[in-house]
Amino acid sequence: MRKNKVWFVTGASKGLGLATVKKLLEQDYKVAATSRSVEELMKAVGQHDNFLPMQLDVLNETDIKQVIELTVERFGSLDVIFNNAGYGQVGPFEEISDELARKNFDANVFGTFNVIRNALPQLRKQQYGHIINISSIGGYVGFPASTIYAAAKFAIDGMSESITHELQPLGIHVTSLKPGGFRTNFLSPGSLFWSDRDPIEDYDQIRQNTQANLGKNDKNQGGDPNKFAELLIRISKEDQPPLHLFIGTDAYKLATSKIENIQKEMDTWRVIATSTGFDE
Repeated sequence: MRKNKVWFVTGASKGLGLATVKKLLEQDYKVAATSRSVEELMKAVGQHDNFLPMQLDVLNETDIKQVIELTVERFGSLDVIFNNAGYGQVGPFEEISDELARKNFDANVFGTFNVIRNALPQLRKQQYGHIINISSIGGYVGFPASTIYAAAKFAIDGMSESITHELQPLGIHVTSLKPGGFRTNFLSPGSLFWSDRDPIEDYDQIRQNTQANLGKNDKNQGGDPNKFAELLIRISKEDQPPLHLFIGTDAYKLATSKIENIQKEMDTWRVIATSTGFDE
């Protein structure tokens, strides 16, 4: 195992990002962390010699390049990038406007793409590094009234799986995290946004069920953010970290069920689905 020294964390002022930053600093790692509000970030974390808080809009590539340069200038390298910035979007698909959908993709997908694109020159120069992208169990299993968020997180999962083939020969590892529910403010107002179009009666039951479930689970999730952070630190020290990492018993249960269902469908349709080639 190689102990990584320098972490770069986006979306660090709350939730799993904040828990990870605090745990890293407790263990004497050097941490460059970003948030749209550097004041909120500094208030949440406090003062620390190994802590470099910076304001960042992940859609601004000029700013991303600058904060990465500042990180390397301050700490000398860039070992682990934890792409945590993003937020949830819920509501029936038909009730969500194109504008709202694009905003969610900007934050969850293109922001992550921008950070990786601007960090890769440094990682390639070093010939090592570890990119950790936060997807979700919702990036592997689709849920009702979560279509936009699921699509965004599926995109992160697909990107992570594909780019690893390009980066592994350069000594750069990629991990896509698929956590289940963790006890953060992710389901609270400000981190979770609802649809912006008028409600459609046909979706009333789905909407009501979703609202009830989210309200019941808000700050009552079974996952411990501190244990999540400890797991991240553990995998960052592995010579061969996992590409896909489901986190939490709920995530494992949902993923296992989907895998079994996919296998059943493949078995059911195998003969017909594989008879589509040219006849010899």
